Amino acid sequence: MTTDIDPITLAVLAGRMEQIADEMDATLFRAAFNPIIAEAHDASHGLYHANSGDTLVQGKSGLPIFVGVMSFAVKAVIDKAAQNGDLEDGDIYIFNDAHLGGTHLSDMRLVRPYFHKGKLFCYLASVGHWHDVGGAVPGNYNPAATDAFQEAFVLPPVRLAKAGKMQTDIIDILMRNTRLPQSAQGDLNGQLGALDLGVRRMDELLGEYGPDTVRHALDALQDRAEMLMQAELRALPDGRWEALDYLDNDGITDSALPIKVALEISGDTMTLDFEGTAPRCAGPVNIALPTAVATAYVAIKHIFPALPANAGVMRPVSVKIPEGSLLSAPFPAPVGGYTETILRMIDVIFSAAAHAAPERVVANAYGTINALSISGTRANGSPWVMFSFYGGGHGGSSEGDGLNHGNAPISTATIPPLEILEAAYPIMFREWALRPDSAGAGKHRGGMGARYEIEVLEGNGAKAFLFGERGRYAPQGVAGGHEAALNVFSYEQTDGWHVPPMASKMVGIRLEQGQSVRLDTPGGGGYGPPQDRAADAIARDVSDGFVSADTADETYGKAWQEVSE
Repeated sequence: MTTDIDPITLAVLAGRMEQIADEMDATLFRAAFNPIIAEAHDASHGLYHANSGDTLVQGKSGLPIFVGVMSFAVKAVIDKAAQNGDLEDGDIYIFNDAHLGGTHLSDMRLVRPYFHKGKLFCYLASVGHWHDVGGAVPGNYNPAATDAFQEAFVLPPVRLAKAGKMQTDIIDILMRNTRLPQSAQGDLNGQLGALDLGVRRMDELLGEYGPDTVRHALDALQDRAEMLMQAELRALPDGRWEALDYLDNDGITDSALPIKVALEISGDTMTLDFEGTAPRCAGPVNIALPTAVATAYVAIKHIFPALPANAGVMRPVSVKIPEGSLLSAPFPAPVGGYTETILRMIDVIFSAAAHAAPERVVANAYGTINALSISGTRANGSPWVMFSFYGGGHGGSSEGDGLNHGNAPISTATIPPLEILEAAYPIMFREWALRPDSAGAGKHRGGMGARYEIEVLEGNGAKAFLFGERGRYAPQGVAGGHEAALNVFSYEQTDGWHVPPMASKMVGIRLEQGQSVRLDTPGGGGYGPPQDRAADAIARDVSDGFVSADTADETYGKAWQEVSE
């Protein structure tokens, strides 16, 4: 292990490199054209090892899921550059192939080798969720896709820039394969700007400290992350614990899909074994292997929040993904709904870990991003595509109630403000509010879900597409806490309100001017037995409208009855 660097220098260099990644994040957020990046911050930047592609540093504002998957993206570029045999300073690779780089095809990855005095030092990478990259459904969340080609245009790793010279034919191909070329061009320019800034900041850092010192610091940070993880594991009891949950369906066949994990701790090592998970399915809730491995990291980071964001954390952890399962689907299996599957992976890891250390975990969060696309044509003939994701309640914990109306625990992405969405698209939110009786009961209840109702204001023949989950299997509580409410999507037609046959997924919902769609999102699961909840907390929930009197009477019984008399 690396020990030849003093702790003060190490701390300073760690802060400087994290700041570089943070500044790259901020550069893209300010420059991007589409609100999924600019407002929701669905993007990330980092520094990666020159030989292995392992994550060295990632910005704090980017999505945690990208910590793991971007190392696979960089490895894919390393392999491609080795095939070409001519990696040069100023080269930039671009691709969205999710089976190589993880997540889904909406995430466009740019990878740039960083050279110092003619020698490769590391890689810089940028990933951002583009608003539209072709495919059958505007916004690319296609719950009826049966292969990747129905989800989006698939781009393998190709060289966007060669020795600093932009390959404009690649840009032409990209812009021809999106419904929103202006948005895509703006996002691409933002990512290129972030990489340029990263190069300048690395030049400054290595000019000040020298490449040997910085390289030693990066090695030391990974070694120390490994030691911290080992210490955390030694503090937990040895044992093996299992958890099982389900996806509603795959969008094609209306059958539940099990997600199962066995978590085993032995001394300073951990194994996460997903044997028993459903096999590859026809629809787009499959995920690629890089995504599954990265998801394990995200769950571990939640359980051990003090750990740094680098590859050293995962050295004591073995992740076993069954071959042929929906967690390791090969190309061209559809993977566009990866968010729903990895949320369930995190849920089962939390539920298993609750048996070993309930004080370290939270109950299940709402468990779906409810990816909703609405598209149409304005009165002037121009097309519009609104894509967004939506919030719900987080699980209760040993420390208190869950967060009301939060974002998915796979990310730090925020829900775009309704003012931004209403300004950008011909829609209006009739309602954006907390959803009563949506939280799981417990000593510490889950957070509240939300209700959104969105009206189409302009033109006829708009279409809506929903890709969600938790319509049939509710978020679970832990340590005796109760489950939360189910996810409910409904849409307005001339004969009234309807719900999808598959509960949480539907394509091509036609909406006329003045018609709406509605999302009632789940709350979070409860923590601890409901009978242990303080009477004044129950009374406050009823007074605030979070819990109805009937639900309080049914769930909390005697404790509520005493304060309500």
